[in-house]
Amino acid sequence: MLKVAVAGASGYMGAELLRLLFGHPHVHVIAATSDRLEGEPLEALYPHLRGLTTLSFQGLDAERLAKEADCVFLALPHMESQKAVPLLRRCGRKVIDLSADYRLKDAGAYATWYKTPHVDAEGLAEAVYGLPELHRKAIASASVVANPGCYPVGAVLAVAPLLKAGWGRGEGIVIDGKSGVTGAGAQGRKVEPMYLYTEANENLQAYGVATHRHTPEIEQELSALVGHSVTVGFTPHLVPLNRGLFTTASVPLAKTASTREALDCYREFYAGEPFVRVLPEGTLPTTRAVVGSNFCDVAVVVDARTRRAVCLSAIDNLGKGGAANGVQNLNLMHGWDERTGLGAPPVYP
Repeated sequence: MLKVAVAGASGYMGAELLRLLFGHPHVHVIAATSDRLEGEPLEALYPHLRGLTTLSFQGLDAERLAKEADCVFLALPHMESQKAVPLLRRCGRKVIDLSADYRLKDAGAYATWYKTPHVDAEGLAEAVYGLPELHRKAIASASVVANPGCYPVGAVLAVAPLLKAGWGRGEGIVIDGKSGVTGAGAQGRKVEPMYLYTEANENLQAYGVATHRHTPEIEQELSALVGHSVTVGFTPHLVPLNRGLFTTASVPLAKTASTREALDCYREFYAGEPFVRVLPEGTLPTTRAVVGSNFCDVAVVVDARTRRAVCLSAIDNLGKGGAANGVQNLNLMHGWDERTGLGAPPVYP
């Protein structure tokens, strides 16, 4: 059994990781950390895990994790993972980082968007972007995997086939993302007003307009995919859902195509992908159909009148947008069937 630790296990992403890992046939969870809740039994915070573990939260000690664990998930706040990764790397431990610390390959871009310099240049150079649909082979041999942000997963998977085929232009792309409130994390004792029930319920609001930190991540992956610069206008929105993320991307067309032809392009691009479901013509994604899973449902509709393609995707922001995708990466890194531990269908209703 592979000994696995989850650092930063007191947030929503950590909770989802633990739920999935406790059901994984090849994994033994040996530690879960939270400085704030050190000494508290996991089941005191997570009653849904009663009877599945006797673990208590421990303080974050990278040296201890490096001695006890074979692989460490880091569900830490941004700028904290890069403090732990160098030690874990030196000790030969595999790392799956769910923060933003290793997603941007350009340290200058990280400093620009996160307002602080990156302190682990070697780890940044070694890290592999953890979106299996684009980087499966590299993930399989990686020691540090940077799990993608939830918005980039939805955006990239929605438009990648169109751009890769040369049917979409690399400029003028407008992406609208709508996420449930768990996308902000549990936030400990501090909660921004917009995430309070009284503010989020019966409300829809944009945030991070023209400044959201996932923008360079989306552009990085799409540019690498097509071999030239891709720029996007990205606007995220908060919607009154616990879980779920819906993406609508408007992409200018570089060639004339029908919806049926575009869907055939998507089916070819995602052929054999276990977690991407290309929907039939006339059927559009919904968040309800993917909650609790690692699935991404995608569709594309060609608007011939405006010479644009409307690309749509739905994921669970804690699933394919986070923890479940991390488990898929874990499977790839250890040579297991990437569906291991992820076989349960989405939760319905």
